[in-house]
Amino acid sequence: MSILNHYYVESIKSKETYDWLLNKHYAKRIPPITYAFGIFDRTNCLQGVMTFGTPVSSTLRNLWHNQFKLMELNRLVINEGLEKNVLSFFLSTSLKRLPNPLVLVSYADSSQNHHGYIYQATNWIYTGLSIPFKDYYVKGMEHLHNGTIMDMSRGKENRVQWLRDKFGDNLIMIERARKHRYFYFLGNRKEVKKINEMLPYKKEPYPKGDNKRYDSSYVPTNQEKLF
Repeated sequence: MSILNHYYVESIKSKETYDWLLNKHYAKRIPPITYAFGIFDRTNCLQGVMTFGTPVSSTLRNLWHNQFKLMELNRLVINEGLEKNVLSFFLSTSLKRLPNPLVLVSYADSSQNHHGYIYQATNWIYTGLSIPFKDYYVKGMEHLHNGTIMDMSRGKENRVQWLRDKFGDNLIMIERARKHRYFYFLGNRKEVKKINEMLPYKKEPYPKGDNKRYDSSYVPTNQEKLF
């Protein structure tokens, strides 16, 4: 039987992803969310979540000179043990629910030994590794994500200086692991052609290697569909 006989995809509220993202996804952090989707089995049990939001990088947001909107597929997590094609079905179906024209970017984290095989399977464009970048961390609090550290200074006039005043020499910078960068274009044939022509990165062969699986055995507390 086809995947359609067993699963369906629907838009969900951002808050319905929080338990999944904070406890099941390896990043343990809520990203900016504009669109959220869930994949449900035919008993209406939520089996995975996917979110799209505004990319953090302003440089990346300006690549298409405001002619085309750019969004990031920033989280994708499903339960273990599902059928082989569920992930690609979830992704391809979710893309059809997004407005277009639209430029999508997503990353596969090399520090997790991820290569982006789901993007390769659904024909995304690979453009190599992200640029080298350093993140702020605090000695003794290395478990806190850079974004969490920066959130502490939200609303301050000089956020970095505020952090330096607060943590002193314990505020350090660590080079961020580079990520595999993928793009996908939504729109009609003319729009996709123009977006493609404006792509500022060289297209490269898909990366290969053995993926490292992280522990995603956590079972979210509310997996039933909210009516």
